[in-house]
Amino acid sequence: MNSSEVLVIGGGLVGTAVAYGLAREGLKVGVLDEGDDAFRASRGNFGLVWVQGKGYGMSPYATWTRGSATRWPILREALLNETDIDVQLQQPGGFHFCFSDTEWQERAARLQAIRDDLDGDYPFEMIGHAELKRRLPAVGPQVVGASYSPMDGHVNPLKLLRALHTACSKRGVQMTSGVRAQRIERDGSGFVVEAGGQRFHAGRVVLAAGLGNRALAQQVGIHAPVAPNRGQVLIAERVAHFLDFPTTYVRQTDEGTVQIGDSMEDVGFNDGVTTDVVSHIAWRGVRSFPALGEVKLVRAWGALRVLSPDGFPIYQQSSTCPGAYVVTCHSGVTLAAAHALRVAPWIAKDLAPAGIEHFSGERFLQTDKVFTHGH
Repeated sequence: MNSSEVLVIGGGLVGTAVAYGLAREGLKVGVLDEGDDAFRASRGNFGLVWVQGKGYGMSPYATWTRGSATRWPILREALLNETDIDVQLQQPGGFHFCFSDTEWQERAARLQAIRDDLDGDYPFEMIGHAELKRRLPAVGPQVVGASYSPMDGHVNPLKLLRALHTACSKRGVQMTSGVRAQRIERDGSGFVVEAGGQRFHAGRVVLAAGLGNRALAQQVGIHAPVAPNRGQVLIAERVAHFLDFPTTYVRQTDEGTVQIGDSMEDVGFNDGVTTDVVSHIAWRGVRSFPALGEVKLVRAWGALRVLSPDGFPIYQQSSTCPGAYVVTCHSGVTLAAAHALRVAPWIAKDLAPAGIEHFSGERFLQTDKVFTHGH
């Protein structure tokens, strides 16, 4: 039987960030990765390290997200030193575009509400078109203004996933690919996980299996009612550099390509691409930066986010099966630093970071929550 001190179920951005953090704590770690048959949210995201707007209606999440963003340079340097892979972290601040005065006013009210909940410690500014044009010369005339926050940034998400896998390997994490965890049982000294016809033993188990967490969490007494939400993204050809900042709808990668997104669709487990949605995404991208109307599109994809009913993360240790944890969210890039540098030490040392108690799955058993997508 395969044995480790901690077994992480899930080899995406969330699972490998936690596994890397656990290995940094000196633990013997195993990871079970379902492989390419899984719904791989980690390979289909926008790459933003994004803070502004998150936590509306749940201020602890605003604090948690910002805390991860401030720790991101530590994670970037650690991964670079250990793997020689530069994840291309840039944190120049970010813009959220508004296409009408009503959108601009609603955005200002939303961000001000978060700022008020945090006693003013939440930097942002609302910018009219003229000032926005000065900062982003390529922006289109239909963008009436934007919110800007210095808290935001972006990375190359595929390089991040590669760096995390490489760092885990270098630290001796045992990665088992192509297996799906099916059953979790308690035994006298921890847990036994059945996956792919094999049995894996560990003193602690971390569920970071994305959409698979819903069923697995029930087996260890945790309520994690996650559901899929599809996002579609377009990729344009490499073009001359024109954008120094990430935005919510368009970003230029370190390699020169342009990502244009995204959508939020309740379509079950369908991760396909649809003409009507990508047409709207392209239209919005061209409204943002008219020059994009001349570039060639080279790829489109759909990927499934992992969303809880209120859109915020679930972090919880089981009260009935101590040593079993759920770690689930839809912001695996933004929160990678929190997962490696705060959640992993919590699991390793049983020292809960401040504020994590707000993210228990028990909140969904207590009251009906409004679905906010966590933005």
